[in-house]
Amino acid sequence: MARDQSDPTPVESRDELVAWLEKGVKPEAAFLIGTEHEKIPFRTADRRPVPYEGPDGIRALLEGMRAATGWAPIMDGDAIIGLADERGGGAISLEPGGQFELSGAPLRSIHDTAAEFDAHLDLVQRIGRDLGIGFLALGLSPVWSRAETPVMPKARYKIMSAYMPKVGTMGLDMMFRTATVQVNLDFASEADMVKKLRVSLALQPLATALFAASPFMDGRKTGFLSTRGEIWRDTDGDRSGLIPFAFEDGMGFERYVEWALDVPMYFVKRGDRYHDVAGASFRDLLAGRLDAMPGERAVISDWVNHLSTLFPDVRLKRYLEMRGADAGTRPMMLALPAFWVGLLYDRGALDAAWDLVKGWTAADRQALRDAVPARGLAAAIGGRGLQSVAADALKIAEAGLVARGLGEEIFLAPLARVVETGRSPADELIALQDGAWGGDLSRCFTDVVL
Repeated sequence: MARDQSDPTPVESRDELVAWLEKGVKPEAAFLIGTEHEKIPFRTADRRPVPYEGPDGIRALLEGMRAATGWAPIMDGDAIIGLADERGGGAISLEPGGQFELSGAPLRSIHDTAAEFDAHLDLVQRIGRDLGIGFLALGLSPVWSRAETPVMPKARYKIMSAYMPKVGTMGLDMMFRTATVQVNLDFASEADMVKKLRVSLALQPLATALFAASPFMDGRKTGFLSTRGEIWRDTDGDRSGLIPFAFEDGMGFERYVEWALDVPMYFVKRGDRYHDVAGASFRDLLAGRLDAMPGERAVISDWVNHLSTLFPDVRLKRYLEMRGADAGTRPMMLALPAFWVGLLYDRGALDAAWDLVKGWTAADRQALRDAVPARGLAAAIGGRGLQSVAADALKIAEAGLVARGLGEEIFLAPLARVVETGRSPADELIALQDGAWGGDLSRCFTDVVL
């Protein structure tokens, strides 16, 4: 999650919010790829969580990265909570439980993404080794309780932590224990945005099945392949899920704004202070009628920050964010952007992907989303097994990458194995736990690491 914004430009009308989104439109020749990935730190000596403070804590890791990269610190009061490459590159940030995230720079190809990933991983591993810190390649911390999980010193997370239990039972688990990989992709027009949004929403449960890598929590099997995916089903229904209105007539930037205006806010940031307005709507802020901040009016950074606190399976900003996948190993982390670039960045592939999903109803899509965390590729939609749908989608993605002519289709190789066998990373982890590991989940800290 990138740094919160502090742009004081006043917002006078809803139309300005629509216009802000419209500025994301760019020509196809300028399309870029932004990949974000989280990893869960642990103490290599005793396999315990890594606290923020201390000579070998998360703060020390950030300070080491700062010295090595020269990136500018992102501060929350006296605490360094991230880094930013002010030359237009990426950023490093902390999720609530210390999950260490790289928000990658906008890049031209998956090859560039791979080089960025490797450079970051080499550096964070080197600094981590000196501090006795390793990194899990999983979508969920497998053994620590939520109470054992450290809390990062970010003001926005205090506000979110107080609000989450009011709107769902799993929000705190989402915040403190899960990890994801996502890719951010561009659109050429409003119509292009809508088509990409619909295709990627429909296929986001497929991504959850393909990349499932979170079958353990609290030291035991959960009964889910993507426990992270299941957690999102009961986090906050106001701001998450498949946003079915995206498939209705009239969908566009304005319709998304109308939805976002009524999604409850978490905070309003003024200077360095976060004001708790949890539960109030952006529509109220736009009208100057927030009970917690009487007379305060919206500025553009309020809108940018608010959009970053909406959590649908695909999120619209000035680009589209694919949010359905568990974090995992390096090959899977790179397969995620390859999969979506292949489907969405070639017109022929996008048309074929739409043909694949356009017959699904809202009820079909929701039933698939509900089934996938437990059943993975054994789920079904529209009378077809999801593994069969996955085979078609992967062929389309491969054709889309081949059409780009950059040799990026090599990054789909791990997905080809998943589709052929019907076994996700989670299935393989369960087999290890039942077999070679002899039930010992501490093996995650030696066998499933970056």
